[in-house]
Amino acid sequence: MYNNIGRYALMAVFVIAAGACLFYDQIQLAVMAGFFFAFVVWSHFKHSSILLASKHFKNGNYERATQLLAEVPNPDRLAKNRRGYYEFMRANIALKKEDYEAAEYHFQIASRFPLGGKNDKAFVMIHLANLALRKKDGERMNAYVARARELASTPKAQEIVTKLEQEAKRLTNK
Repeated sequence: MYNNIGRYALMAVFVIAAGACLFYDQIQLAVMAGFFFAFVVWSHFKHSSILLASKHFKNGNYERATQLLAEVPNPDRLAKNRRGYYEFMRANIALKKEDYEAAEYHFQIASRFPLGGKNDKAFVMIHLANLALRKKDGERMNAYVARARELASTPKAQEIVTKLEQEAKRLTNK
């Protein structure tokens, strides 16, 4: 749960430790330091700063979360279980900034990756339905609402889906 600077510092420590161990003929310790270095590099590409960003996102510090999400070198390399959260946070931050096109793009990508559970996926579909409603695209809205209905497991999500179904009916009746 480090940001880029912390991971780079940790990598430097392991490289220096491996060099010192090689200097003192401690091959096994140098190999261990090399493995730790490799693990941090792997973690940098597969997990990046997503956990730290989600902590700030949950606390409402969207600016810091945006900075940490910007540190991700290539989102396509993230592990599947991290990519969904990455896109979900990016989409919600775009919604807060009222950038609806970017929000829809990121929610579309988030819908393809695993999230916390069925209900989290339902909220992604709810957001997509709301964005389709904003565009007055009844066909897409109905598809998103139907998928959200399948996934909604909490009373709050089911209530929102019911309201969206009513809005979809009004939109298609016009």
